Amino acid sequence: MNENISIAPIEQAVIDYVIKLRKQKKLNQEDIATILNVKRTFITNVESAKNRAKYNLVHIAKLADHFGLSPKDFLPNESGV
Repeated sequence: MNENISIAPIEQAVIDYVIKLRKQKKLNQEDIATILNVKRTFITNVESAKNRAKYNLVHIAKLADHFGLSPKDFLPNESGV
């Protein structure tokens, strides 16, 4: 069972945005984990296509607050993504 786990397009859009933001700010997974008060392995699992871990609304709110953004900045502009 080494298949990729299917997640909703909106969930993937949030993950992709956090990865993009992390790289723009020259942060690593440990830095994001510290912001969210989670273990680095959680961030690794979120970014892995082989895992079901995802960011939740509390995570998005913490990241938005940390980076001076709105939580809606993490969401795609269209519902169909």
